Amino acid sequence: MKRLLILIVFFLVCGREGLLAQGSVGYYPWSNLLTISTNPRKIFWVDGRFQTNSLFSSLSVDILPMINFKRGEITQWYVGGGVRLNPLYRIADSKADLVTVDGYSLNVGVRIKPLPQNRNIQLALELNPYVKDKFDSGVLKSHFGVVYVFTKKKKKIEDAAQ
Repeated sequence: MKRLLILIVFFLVCGREGLLAQGSVGYYPWSNLLTISTNPRKIFWVDGRFQTNSLFSSLSVDILPMINFKRGEITQWYVGGGVRLNPLYRIADSKADLVTVDGYSLNVGVRIKPLPQNRNIQLALELNPYVKDKFDSGVLKSHFGVVYVFTKKKKKIEDAAQ
């Protein structure tokens, strides 16, 4: 557990510049996941996923550091891995750890920018092998969702001159 927390802190410190910049928000309707991430246009970015439509004791949070390995005008391919935490599991089990680790995952995905007039709206497709914390079971998940990437507004030439 200590190694895992050290790893998470390491990725957050390395990506602190990205945490303060543009980000993205997305929703995977069939997986019931809300996602908030740092700037996915950078080589390294962090994605946080929050499970919706669940009991409070089953709400999970995924922390997924990602690396872009191919970026184009229309597609962005990425890979990453992470941990699924359940900070509210103590509601169901008072003897549980303060933050319960549910499992680990590996993500391979692509974000597609289908609209030439607005490349900030993206479709996300992912394969997501997931194993439980004791590696006794696992499942191959797939995700399909819609993502919006925020960008900084460009200053007008007149504003820059002043």
